[in-house]
Amino acid sequence: MLNLETIKKAHENIQPVVSKTPFAYASNLSQMIGNEIYLKKENLQLTGAFKIRGAFNKIANLTTKQKANGVIAASAGNHAQGVAYSASFFGISATIVMPEATPMTKISGVKNYGGEVVLYGNNYDEAYEHAIKLAQESDKTFIHPFADYDVMAGQGTIALDMLEEIPDLEVLVVPVGGGGLISGISVAAKSIKKDIKVIGVSASGAPAMHDSFKSGVIQDSVGVKTIADGIAVRDTNKMTFDIIRSYVDDIVEVDDEEIANAILFLMEKQKIVVEGAGAAPVAALMHHKIKFNSPKKVGVVVSGGNIDVTMLNLIIEKGLIKSHRKMKLIVTLIDKPGSLMQLTQILKDVKANIVSIGYDRTDVNLAFGDANVSVALETRGYEHQEEIKRELYKHGFRFVVE
Repeated sequence: MLNLETIKKAHENIQPVVSKTPFAYASNLSQMIGNEIYLKKENLQLTGAFKIRGAFNKIANLTTKQKANGVIAASAGNHAQGVAYSASFFGISATIVMPEATPMTKISGVKNYGGEVVLYGNNYDEAYEHAIKLAQESDKTFIHPFADYDVMAGQGTIALDMLEEIPDLEVLVVPVGGGGLISGISVAAKSIKKDIKVIGVSASGAPAMHDSFKSGVIQDSVGVKTIADGIAVRDTNKMTFDIIRSYVDDIVEVDDEEIANAILFLMEKQKIVVEGAGAAPVAALMHHKIKFNSPKKVGVVVSGGNIDVTMLNLIIEKGLIKSHRKMKLIVTLIDKPGSLMQLTQILKDVKANIVSIGYDRTDVNLAFGDANVSVALETRGYEHQEEIKRELYKHGFRFVVE
């Protein structure tokens, strides 16, 4: 079963490999929220996420025969890397079934740790069903990413680390997908400190556990769609649901826009790279999804940092545009010598820095004798962008803001 004793035993089991990640005061976030916020940086954990804790504890507890047969898992990425690394540590084989859309960085991570990767399905749940079938056919032990007491106990060791370092924490904020992380953390935390609050944060594009918690009955989703692939779980699991109902105080939701804002904030202000699932609790705080009656000492689990570089680049680009630090225009001008120079002179005069520019005279929607100039600018905020638009209007340019 899952209790403080099994979690403490898991803490002993994982000592050979698991790092005691930083649990640090977040000054910028604390000032923004008006509470004392501490970030548990599991994005700096071995394999880049907390999942190594539960996977290693589970495999450490297997029998000699089970280890000899090897293990199999289904995962969107972080559990996969945890299982692959743990299997390699014990010298046993590991097969990992991953959804077809899994970021390449996570696939590469599994392969680097010696795991065999099988890509199958559109989401975790389809990969899971295929992995169960393969496990039955091969007699390998299936290592569930969350619905397993040994796995949950391993994840619960995070709470032991946090409360050992800061015993007077009043609130813990934890990402929620399948529920294994928050189950282990909530059992450990409330066994040590009964009055501590544990709040889960799920992605609105994967609402199963949130909706189940709010309604009190298990509800599954038709599908999932979120940039937080680590918590993109379609269906509610009864094992974790029962624990969450007993130990967790509330679950709130954040959308992809809010998660993206948190990823960018953590990069700029906290100097850490975090994936969508890891940023979800910070997003909930930034966007005031969690209400505090008075200032609290809050521990936030930043669960992982394995974000795809392509996704990170997209988030940065959109974030710069949304915060008015970047502006994209398509300007229509007369296709004659000097027109482009006039445009660039205006942009120079208003101190807008051109970072890219393109010239197109072949667009079928253009009148003969016109050309479109696509230009990306670095700007200094909303007022600066308004000034740029006024100057372009003043000089007779037609343009649209992308």
